[in-house]
Amino acid sequence: MLIPQLVKRFSVFILLFLILISCKSNIKWHSTTLLYFDTLCEINLKCSPEEFSKSIEYIKEIFARIENTFSPEKQDFKSPLFKELLKKSYEVYIASDGAFDVTIGPLSEIWGFQNKKYRIPGPKEINEALKKVGFKKILKENAEFFYPSWIKFDWGGSAKGFGVDLAYKKLKELGIKNGFINAGGDIYCWGKNPENGLWRIGIKHPRKSGFIGVIVETNIGIATSGDYQRFFEVNGVRYHHILNPFTGYPARGKQSVTVIGPETVYCDALATALFVSSNEREILKKFPQYGAIIVDSEGKLSILGKRYRFYPID
Repeated sequence: MLIPQLVKRFSVFILLFLILISCKSNIKWHSTTLLYFDTLCEINLKCSPEEFSKSIEYIKEIFARIENTFSPEKQDFKSPLFKELLKKSYEVYIASDGAFDVTIGPLSEIWGFQNKKYRIPGPKEINEALKKVGFKKILKENAEFFYPSWIKFDWGGSAKGFGVDLAYKKLKELGIKNGFINAGGDIYCWGKNPENGLWRIGIKHPRKSGFIGVIVETNIGIATSGDYQRFFEVNGVRYHHILNPFTGYPARGKQSVTVIGPETVYCDALATALFVSSNEREILKKFPQYGAIIVDSEGKLSILGKRYRFYPID
């Protein structure tokens, strides 16, 4: 009687071992590309096929909610997501002395950056739009915000990063330990890359093909604001989408700003704030976990704030 019992137990052990080996061998890298936020979103995850399918469905759901909450024609002011991002945006607005301001909708509209019908508005038109711009026009009481009905938000400097963070947090809940999400330059990477090492993210050169350098990190967010992403030219002058909320014109003095840090939403907003402001160091002192790679209008590279592993390419 003892031998059959041992054989039975051994058989169960072998079966469990085979199931474990099968599950482990089923985990591999999967990738796909989605179209959201009017840009391509690259997803790379190490998991089983079933987990990948489930993850992609969750990402689609999250990105669709972001689009439906923050697109200019669909903004849902009552959404908890709207309130959460407004709060985060206010933090960066205060820290940057207004250089980052989500109320620049009237300016984005008259410059044609919302409907892609680009034009140079006249000074009078810009001055009229500026009267409707400014977070100070929003009343804040405790944790609540109250704003006039004519306020027009532009979430181009924070919504994508917010969506990337939400997607990552959901995948982390699902147990995805290694992955990479890139929503049109708003990135979060975690765990190991397919070569079982740190992630290597190239930072695009703002004036020619190739990269200015490579970031070698993991468990971080990255976002870039550049004057090459959305722009038009008139008589040799470049007019881009990163608008100065004080002047009403495209911000000058920089070609690109890349921010690295724990949350992509803050990387996103800070990249815009640092592009507009001339007080970059003071802003970053208020966000000690974030660092910036800046290319000025002359093409000079500078690294500010927290130092991450960044390797410039000559």
